[in-house]
Amino acid sequence: MPAAVLRERGWAPGTVLEWEIDGDNVLLRRVGDYSSEDIHRAIFRAVPRRRKLAELKRGIREHISARRARR
Repeated sequence: MPAAVLRERGWAPGTVLEWEIDGDNVLLRRVGDYSSEDIHRAIFRAVPRRRKLAELKRGIREHISARRARR
């Protein structure tokens, strides 16, 4: 991959990429820091139950804050 393309996208050495092949085209994208599975586990530690939107947002914020603190 040309260095100019990497710089333009903000991809540095060590950036994790995923790709999708569609015929003759290859789509590259950066893998997110948090998967939907990570967020689900953080929010639904106990038996899942109905939650209000505010509870979900708070759970996501707390999970991301705790994960960033460990880095």
